Amino acid sequence: MIIAKNNEEKRSKIWRRVTLGSSVLIVIIAVFLVTKLFTRNPLEGTWADEDGRYRLKIESGGNMVVNVPDMGEDASVSMDYTIDKKSKTIAIKGDDKKIQEFMEMLGKDYTEEEVENTLNSIRTTFSYSVDQKQLTLTEREYGEQMMFVKE
Repeated sequence: MIIAKNNEEKRSKIWRRVTLGSSVLIVIIAVFLVTKLFTRNPLEGTWADEDGRYRLKIESGGNMVVNVPDMGEDASVSMDYTIDKKSKTIAIKGDDKKIQEFMEMLGKDYTEEEVENTLNSIRTTFSYSVDQKQLTLTEREYGEQMMFVKE
């Protein structure tokens, strides 16, 4: 194979350009992977409770949608969360206005007390652990655990 018609100077220039281009590409890919690895929210995605009580759709920006299949397929309420990656905790807070809208959407099928009890078990601070496609939320005060599988 003849590159640049056996001209050593042209081959040297071509070789330098190729190595410079591949080096820049390697650096760009490394920066991208490191950024994704350390800045990404490890809980982002859709998680289904092993008991079938909850489905969590955790979005970036501190918003999550909690679906309660026992109360109906469309029984979903939006909640806010804050995550601390260093201490591996997530604090889930429900906005009273959104919860009131959720109760109105359910109608008279469930009492306010039933809805509050259902949502109170998710509205607290948890320690979290992610192992492959399994999320474990451990309630900080009493140690109750909830297991979720990534969908």
